[in-house]
Amino acid sequence: MLHRLFILLVFIAILPSVIFSQQVVLLKIDGVINPAAAAFIERGIENAREKNAECLIIQMDTPGGLLKSTRVIVSSFLESKIPIVVYVSPGGAQAGSAGVFITMAAHIAAMAPGTNIGAAHPVDMEGKMDSIMSEKVTNDASAFIRTIAEKRNRNMKWAEDAVRRSQAITETEALDTNVIDLIAKNLDDLLSQIDGKKVETVDGIVTLHTKGARIEPMEMGWAEKLLDILSNPNIALILFQLGTIGLILELYNPGSIFPGIVGVISLVLAFYSMHTLPINYAGLALIIFGIILFLLEIKIMSHGMLAIGGVVSTFLGSIMLIRTSSLLEFAEISWVVVITSVAVTTFFFVFLIGLGLKAQRKKPTTGIEGLIGEIGEALTSLKPDGTVRVHGEVWQAESTSGKIDKGEHVRVVQIQDLKLKVEQVK
Repeated sequence: MLHRLFILLVFIAILPSVIFSQQVVLLKIDGVINPAAAAFIERGIENAREKNAECLIIQMDTPGGLLKSTRVIVSSFLESKIPIVVYVSPGGAQAGSAGVFITMAAHIAAMAPGTNIGAAHPVDMEGKMDSIMSEKVTNDASAFIRTIAEKRNRNMKWAEDAVRRSQAITETEALDTNVIDLIAKNLDDLLSQIDGKKVETVDGIVTLHTKGARIEPMEMGWAEKLLDILSNPNIALILFQLGTIGLILELYNPGSIFPGIVGVISLVLAFYSMHTLPINYAGLALIIFGIILFLLEIKIMSHGMLAIGGVVSTFLGSIMLIRTSSLLEFAEISWVVVITSVAVTTFFFVFLIGLGLKAQRKKPTTGIEGLIGEIGEALTSLKPDGTVRVHGEVWQAESTSGKIDKGEHVRVVQIQDLKLKVEQVK
């Protein structure tokens, strides 16, 4: 009897720790799907696995992103040993374009009231791709989404329509058409609804025990935040323009050091940023060509034609800089950033550098060099040597145009060893 009582007391003592030992890891994706988001999610999966969490919840609100990063995320989901729950939240949030792939690839897909899911086509500032390339990309994306839907037993027809016809639906429509598994008002409601659900991971069937589980939020690390910033196309363009201006300033004024340091760092970061983005090298070439035209405008008198060409080339290159492989991708440069960067670059090259070079080329007006081209008077006959008066000063002079009579006007053409070489003014 005492033995049974002892066992009962031990069970009662450890019961609270058993009940409250469950935990779930929560991370939030609020923005474009890019390499930073992919790295963050991969780290979240690994963190949840190490903590032996019940599941990883990804609270998501995204207009879409890069399909390359999306494929990395989907692959991580399909190979995960930990159940993945994607929760489109809060109200007003969306899972657009690439977000559709991520939501449907989760073991459990949930949405909050007032949210939507679907492929929202961004504006393609380059114009549409040719029909053959567009068809290839669309077919590839369609096959990709069908594979995901089949793996998770979701609505394959709607999944393909989301890719091919850009269909978007509300959370209730998504639930009714087997696109998602449930609608949850908040995280507590989500944990309560998924409690007891069975999902299939690479390790087999797993039963979730999430009711009352402790939520452990996870934040982006500094490296991921930096990558997130650098993966922004607007930042890439700004860094490239800033780096170019810094290097030109250093070359224009050697030894200033600071502009050169800023220029090199900005260009390195810009090229790293472009490495993570779908860059159109024709657009990049146009930007570089525009800068060359600005430099030529400074050196060559073209009455503004080269400057106009530089503005047009830089503008077109800026709006063409990002080239997505599919209309399902979301990556674009803000018109405000494009116009501002072109205006700043134009002002810098045409006005600031231009005025500086014109000042350097201006004829000296002080010192001995300032005498060249000035008009004076012969105080004696120059045969060819004699004296002249220029600016009220008497100088030894030598005629380069033959004999010059006393009183004739002369022009200074050269100075050599403090002796003026002059010619007669006719």
